[in-house]
Amino acid sequence: MNASMDMHKKRQRHPRGLATLVLAELWERFSLYGMVAILVHFLAASRGHGGMGLHEGTAEAVEGVYMAMISLLALPGGWIADRFLGARRAVLWGGVVIMAGHVLMAVPNPVFVWPGLVLIVIGTGLLKPNISALVGRLYAPEDDQRRDAGYSIFYMGINLGAVIAPLVVGYLGEEVNWHLGFGAAAVGMALGLVQYVLGGRRLAGQLREEPVVRLTPAERAKVRRTSSYGLVFTAVLIGLLVAAHALSIDNITFVLTIVAVVVPAGVLLSMYRSPKVDAVERTRLRAYVWLFLAATLFWLVYDQMGNELNLFAAQKTDLSLLGWHIPASWTQSLPSLFVIVLAPLFAVFWVRRGKRMSTPFKFGLALLLTGASFVVMSGAAAIASKGVKVSLMWLVGVYVIQVMGEMCLSPVGLSVTTKLAPRAFTNQMMGVWFLAAATGDAIGAQLPRLDAVIGQSWNFLWQGAMVIAAGAVMVFFTKRLKVLTGEAAKGAQSPEQALVAA
Repeated sequence: MNASMDMHKKRQRHPRGLATLVLAELWERFSLYGMVAILVHFLAASRGHGGMGLHEGTAEAVEGVYMAMISLLALPGGWIADRFLGARRAVLWGGVVIMAGHVLMAVPNPVFVWPGLVLIVIGTGLLKPNISALVGRLYAPEDDQRRDAGYSIFYMGINLGAVIAPLVVGYLGEEVNWHLGFGAAAVGMALGLVQYVLGGRRLAGQLREEPVVRLTPAERAKVRRTSSYGLVFTAVLIGLLVAAHALSIDNITFVLTIVAVVVPAGVLLSMYRSPKVDAVERTRLRAYVWLFLAATLFWLVYDQMGNELNLFAAQKTDLSLLGWHIPASWTQSLPSLFVIVLAPLFAVFWVRRGKRMSTPFKFGLALLLTGASFVVMSGAAAIASKGVKVSLMWLVGVYVIQVMGEMCLSPVGLSVTTKLAPRAFTNQMMGVWFLAAATGDAIGAQLPRLDAVIGQSWNFLWQGAMVIAAGAVMVFFTKRLKVLTGEAAKGAQSPEQALVAA
């Protein structure tokens, strides 16, 4: 009996390697979200205050496009691991490149800022998709319960790092020196790398070292050819911009925005037209396109917290708390804090009620909530336009609403992506889900420029109204989308069907 109990406890215990991966990701998120918390402030700050002196619209565009590129490069990052490095080495080298980028940004010279950002984007593209994959590979394929619990612990580590980072990096960056803040982000990534290397023994024997599928000679030649074409195209484009005296930060962010829109569209279209996809899978892909567009609109609004709402906190919000003026970047801890608080509540809710709510309905609900958050921000901006700093509770309320929307969309996003993926493109479709964030972030990066044209309050309002309208359409067509996704329920009418019928 004791032997049986010991065996049961062993099965319930998580692999030792999970702690290594959780801590590595916690510190990587610390470095990323810490840097993001102060990036837009640094870019918009005058040269006299140690910043880059960019126009606010340009600074916000850089931050948004930077986040878009991180999501965009997750797709090739996973491919590189599968074909060349293997996931473990991809995580290690990704972390090294990220740390190098933060180190460059810690150097008090504007020349190092742009190479630093590029390195962080490349490194995160390598690390982000592969460390998540490693968590799944710690568990046996049939061990769904422990794997789900392991991912819950992993995502808790992500959000814990995202809560702590703005408090440390934000304080050092805003109150002491911008580059000291970037240096703290570099230290965070270094700590993550050290414990990842030291904990490597825990992963030994649990994970495969080699890439999943090595390239054939023909595939290697194709990669070299495609890479050469890409480099030539980039060189020609830069040359044309230089010749036209148009090589500016604004134009570069605009070009990258187009890339972030065109690439996902091209990937989905190529899958849809592939001879490897049958008629049923094409029907599901058509349904997935609507979910992809909904996710794009969600991230378009949600991820403006790093630029538009971040600057709103600094310039138009009363940040007095218990007699002390808190750094604006500290408000960036709020969304992740609310995720930690609300996630368990939503987990219980989905278990009890979630089976009665389809994926399209959850996506529509996410859009309704997220759109409503910008309607609320429109009110805050209208008050601030009169020269009055608004209460911090406006941002608190907005972030609570947005996180509630995230709880409706994020947990089911990867799941529905796997479900609707054509058999021939199952692995690639996991990367496609992240492309929705890339497209949304890139488009959202350009929208704050409209503040100078129509005013910030109206800018928030039309975006919120657009997303609410999209959410209403999604809810209205839930029944049709359920048929396309294969979720059409038999028997009793679901709550969303009743709502649509009403």
